Amino acid sequence: MERATVDRYEERGGEWAARRQPVRREAALAFAQRVAPGALRLDVGAGAGRYTNELGQPVLALDAARTMLDLLGGVAPDAMRVRADIEALPLRRGAAGGAWANMSYLHVPRQRLPLALADLHRSLVVDSPLDVQVLHGAYEGHALPDDDLGGRFFAAWEAPSLVDVLTGAGFSVDAPQVEGQVVRAAGRRERTLPDTVGPGMRLLICGLNPSLYSADRGVGFARPGNRFWPAALAAGLATRTADPWHALRHHGLGMTDLCKRATVASAELTAEEYRAGVARVERLVRWLRPRLVCFVGLEGWRVALDHRAGAGPQQGGFAGRPAYVMPSTSGLNAHSSLSELVEHMRRASALAGT
Repeated sequence: MERATVDRYEERGGEWAARRQPVRREAALAFAQRVAPGALRLDVGAGAGRYTNELGQPVLALDAARTMLDLLGGVAPDAMRVRADIEALPLRRGAAGGAWANMSYLHVPRQRLPLALADLHRSLVVDSPLDVQVLHGAYEGHALPDDDLGGRFFAAWEAPSLVDVLTGAGFSVDAPQVEGQVVRAAGRRERTLPDTVGPGMRLLICGLNPSLYSADRGVGFARPGNRFWPAALAAGLATRTADPWHALRHHGLGMTDLCKRATVASAELTAEEYRAGVARVERLVRWLRPRLVCFVGLEGWRVALDHRAGAGPQQGGFAGRPAYVMPSTSGLNAHSSLSELVEHMRRASALAGT
């Protein structure tokens, strides 16, 4: 989170909390009913604990400000409390069975929210409920007129964009609700892979859809025999195998999927899923503007965009950016050797100017 924002809560959290009344208790109680009995539920950016008691037990309250956690201890003594940045949750994979995030992710810059939500996805078990509320609108910055503490960072969201980011992060989303100055979205953690994307990407890798094997391991192209990571290492796109987080942060290599639903085989995907997936990835690319989009596997590109396409650079690009299509890295693709896949990645990298 932005350090200046955390500092405001450390310095003036008590007066801020005194002016806030819990107006979503019924929603918090309903959320608690959706969490599996006995499963850990997260209060993400818990503040002074306005809703912590309503979330059920066991509950873990996470906040970046010690002042807020101290206040929370007075109203929710049974809650576990951990000082943590909501962009880097200190949790093992699949640690929790639900996440409540009331007016917390609005302090994360828009272009960093996909990765923060991907981290939340990693921390939850499949089918965990999620409830998120953020500021509604188009504002982003440190000078929100209604900021009664002054100097805090806020990022507001229009409902369709919030749904896109949550979908990309691997969550199914119910119809969002806009009420006054806030937008709320409820959903569930799907058995899929979250996008690992952010600002300044040199290459955005777009697979067709996750396999169930990859979804369960939290890493794209994870199946034994898939040659994506060996090829990426040999081509210099990454320096650590099977680590998309490291690849993004250290090499500007982002990863997404044309369709988010994980399957045993791509033949299970429907034409509607292809169309919706193309539209979502187009919006993602127009927003984050990677230098180049590299589609792994001709099948998805041919089905969704051009049935006559061949491997290589694509005329006209994709969503206003250059596009490259390379053969599938699956071990079942006997037509392409590892050396050929490495060469395709090197060509794509050269086109991106990396």
